[in-house]
Amino acid sequence: MVIDRDADRPVHKQLVDILRDQIDSGALPPGSVLPSEIYLAQTYELSKTAVRRALELLLNEGLITKTKGKPTTVRERPQRKVMPLEPGDEVNARMPTEAERRSLGMPVGEPVFEVSRHGGTVDVLPAGTITLRAS
Repeated sequence: MVIDRDADRPVHKQLVDILRDQIDSGALPPGSVLPSEIYLAQTYELSKTAVRRALELLLNEGLITKTKGKPTTVRERPQRKVMPLEPGDEVNARMPTEAERRSLGMPVGEPVFEVSRHGGTVDVLPAGTITLRAS
């Protein structure tokens, strides 16, 4: 794919689309290292700022992992667990607090399910690893 500078879509979002397509197609499989910011900037003739903005969006979507001092990698897709829902349970999706994100070991950008049980308890579950199923 090519960046279209005349398009209405910002160039950094076009780069997000390109990289997301490569991740979804398996061209960049889970665990693989993304090309460097410099390589992406040169290849797509973008500024480093545009590349950083694109990578930040992919990070917020939970598709990549960035660790200071290490290369950026495609995030591994964890196995999903099925969580049964009972009659009367209510589910809301939201972004976790920083404390919840840390305690659940979640990447930045992944939402949680807040399940209010009929009995009054509330479960906060990482949406990236849980499938909710009505019984």
